[in-house]
Amino acid sequence: MANGSVFVLGATGQIGRAAVGALAADGWHVRAASRSAGRDTNWPEDVRAVAVDREDDAALAAALGDGCDVLLDCVAYGQGHAKQLLGLADRVGSAVVISSGAVYEDDTGRSFDTQGEPDGFPAYPVPIPESYRTVAPSDLTYGTRKVALERELLAAGDRLPTTLLRAGAVHGPHSRLPRELYFLKRALDGRPVRVLSWRGESRFHTIHVDNLAELVRLAAARPGSRVLNAGDPEALSVAEISAAVDAVTGVKSDVVLVDGAPPEPGIGETPWSVARPVVLDMSAAERELGYRSVTGYAESLPRTVEWLAGELAGRDWREAFPLMAGTGSDGGIFDYAAEDAWLNATRAKAT
Repeated sequence: MANGSVFVLGATGQIGRAAVGALAADGWHVRAASRSAGRDTNWPEDVRAVAVDREDDAALAAALGDGCDVLLDCVAYGQGHAKQLLGLADRVGSAVVISSGAVYEDDTGRSFDTQGEPDGFPAYPVPIPESYRTVAPSDLTYGTRKVALERELLAAGDRLPTTLLRAGAVHGPHSRLPRELYFLKRALDGRPVRVLSWRGESRFHTIHVDNLAELVRLAAARPGSRVLNAGDPEALSVAEISAAVDAVTGVKSDVVLVDGAPPEPGIGETPWSVARPVVLDMSAAERELGYRSVTGYAESLPRTVEWLAGELAGRDWREAFPLMAGTGSDGGIFDYAAEDAWLNATRAKAT
């Protein structure tokens, strides 16, 4: 059992909640920092909640006080945050920082940033090793900011050993952008059909928050300057994810497979629909940390569905998940009228 101290930034977010719980269960003395100084009901009583705005350097330094053995940063973006952490290096033994699989760039320069262009989705190796090329660092996009963060911290590994975890599509309770809502709401609405582009074969590697928390726990106990991918034991296809949600909700839907891209904006365009697979190589985490997943996608799904259903109870989905309301086509991700019109037109052509 570990018995050092951990300071967690972004403790009340989806990743932070799970990580605080895993670290506390492992015997770490945890200070859980967030703007609200909130608490998760599953945390042990000895977890200390701390109010701090991480954008306020002086306030963060004051909250950190004499320091900690490990600092976990769940909300770090860009070179500025890296410099902020390095400014505290004399009071921090090591760090674990959440990065993203969005950093990768293929051999022709395509990345998540070019996916809106014609044939702009990257062609990555399957699986993607951590040594694969990344986008250039800058402040322009989510992916480029994460690369800037990574490079600044890795360059200062002698001052602050940092494990950077390149997370896949995070899932589980407490998400502000729950991808599973796409299929769950259709099941709850009695929607009988699932239209899937790319023949439902798209694979966008997921990671459950408990698996990410396990990687955090292992990295905290094994300080080092490294980058590691973070993914579930399997990278399921969209069709498999759709079937898993149906199984949990006890419904059976008709699946309509579309060859290639979504035929119209919003039709068959799920949150996991990608033109080419995005699969993370997990062998380095297994080798360097002894990582073994603690759950799988289907195994974890009932708890996610239960949480989502609770959040939706008595509320419009846009109220429950306002960030999700801004995704998808102009008609939104639940434009059943547009979907029916396309289905009817497609069936008419086939007769």
